[in-house]
Amino acid sequence: MVSTRPVLPSLREKHGELMLREFVKRWSNNKMMVRLLSIFFHYLDQYFTVRTLLPSCKEVGLICFRDLVYKEMKKKVRDAVISLIDREREGEEIDRVLLKNVLDIFVELGMGYYRDDFEEAMLKDTAVYYSRKASVWVSNNSCRDYMLKAEECLKREKDRVSHYLHASSETKLLQKVRHELLSVSSVHATKLLEKMHLGSHPLLRDEKAEDFMDI
Repeated sequence: MVSTRPVLPSLREKHGELMLREFVKRWSNNKMMVRLLSIFFHYLDQYFTVRTLLPSCKEVGLICFRDLVYKEMKKKVRDAVISLIDREREGEEIDRVLLKNVLDIFVELGMGYYRDDFEEAMLKDTAVYYSRKASVWVSNNSCRDYMLKAEECLKREKDRVSHYLHASSETKLLQKVRHELLSVSSVHATKLLEKMHLGSHPLLRDEKAEDFMDI
């Protein structure tokens, strides 16, 4: 059995971004050791394990990391990633490369791990975040300004997918953002449209009203 004593204590004692960096480092170390073992046991991998239907060195290395490290740390890692995403949504500059490296680990372990252990919670957090933001924006902005904010949010979420989220998240993420922004705007549509009619040129009013319903 592979010892995890040097790995887990170093992860348990760290939090946030430092923990994520350590997580990526330990995964990289694991992959490097597995490559060396695969070279050393090349004959076994090519002949013995194939005939006996045993997992290869690479598969064993992945299983060990998954079962001994990932399963304990996945929630802590997930929460740290989501926290950084929310901080970026608030305008803070974050290390996108780090998030990409972390989320690639979820993907390499299998898309099921990415979807179940990260994406599901990320989408729920996204809904909460934009529901809260939209409630404030509806009260404090004109219809036009609200629309501009909604459009900008959709662009930024699409940009996040291109930089560190898996491509399969794009449709679900944008649908979640649209739902939260539009569900709130539909409740307050009368108020927003009244603001628009009071302060806009007639032609602009008609165009913006149509745009508002089609976001």
